[in-house]
Amino acid sequence: MLRLLLTSLLVALPLAGHALCTSDDVPQPELLMERFTSADCLACWRDRNTPQGAAGTLALDWIVPGLKAEGAALASDASDDAMDRLDYLRRPTPKGAEVVSTRREGDPLRLRLAHGQAFNDYIGTSMQLRQAGDEVWHAWLLLVEKVPPGQDGSPIARNIVRKVFRPDWARVGRGTGELAETRSMQVPPGARPERLRLVGVLQDGRGRIRAISQTECRD
Repeated sequence: MLRLLLTSLLVALPLAGHALCTSDDVPQPELLMERFTSADCLACWRDRNTPQGAAGTLALDWIVPGLKAEGAALASDASDDAMDRLDYLRRPTPKGAEVVSTRREGDPLRLRLAHGQAFNDYIGTSMQLRQAGDEVWHAWLLLVEKVPPGQDGSPIARNIVRKVFRPDWARVGRGTGELAETRSMQVPPGARPERLRLVGVLQDGRGRIRAISQTECRD
């Protein structure tokens, strides 16, 4: 009971902050570009020719654990979640860098995201799909750090995936038209809270992307 109460407070307090960040009125991108970079490949991270995508593209950066483990140049940013995403996409582990681009199909479904300000190294987040139907959904809630060009050793803008939550939405016959999750997500060491945003990727049972939502912050 105590753990449940503490978790509830961690979720509620940030959402009660002065700035609420939501996906409301934020146009959904048409293309998701996922850039996977090995933690061993510092040159890949510094490459000015890294694909950035045209208008209507959202680029995400996944740092894949390298063979050098903790001795890798980008080890502090590497995540096992990147390996999970590669497995889902059925792609091999890159030795350098690899780009996977997937187009959103059909009219975008309304996948609403919201988060507040960081509080005690946690951010309260929510994700809601109002018209779920009986589809088998694979949802990815991503805590992303937006890095401007010229910072953190990268000559281009980056959207580094810092944390991942995958709700259990792969259930048929739920008997409800809505799916929702509310939870706290920890701010990783080294991440700058003011640069954190949420990205939601929703894929159906055949792997087709049906929604790509992202938050913007307004006072």
